[in-house]
Amino acid sequence: MRKRQAKKRPLLPDPRFNDQLVTRFVNMMMWDGKKSVAFKVFYDAIDIVDSKKTDEEKTALEIWKDALSNVMPHVEVRSRRVGGATFQIPNPIRADRKVSTAMKWLISYARKRNEKSMALKLASEILAAAKEEGAAVKKRIDTHKMAEANKAFSHFRF
Repeated sequence: MRKRQAKKRPLLPDPRFNDQLVTRFVNMMMWDGKKSVAFKVFYDAIDIVDSKKTDEEKTALEIWKDALSNVMPHVEVRSRRVGGATFQIPNPIRADRKVSTAMKWLISYARKRNEKSMALKLASEILAAAKEEGAAVKKRIDTHKMAEANKAFSHFRF
């Protein structure tokens, strides 16, 4: 590479939970630079999770973190051309990419749900993912199945 790698900017922790992971999630959820709106949606979703939860010893934030870890993929497939044919090659994922992929899937599948508000959509997707159900967890399972099916091509890894 000609240019050096960009420096990672430090993230400020969010005001309510004092957690950098929450800020990262809100930054991913934000549209048009409306961070306050994104924070309101996230906090409303966490409040809804708190009211709907069945597990009494866990806080709503812990349920959200469980949901995030249930959505995290461990392997992914990457396309690689070898002599005219394109192979799907399974690769392990870096830790920061795991987290960002999980967040992306959780947000995108929450947006596709059929509830009234984004806070309700996000809350129901979080609750489903915490129980290892829902579309985001299905996406992770499908990704793992794809990697398992293409395990024979892992010797093409570079």
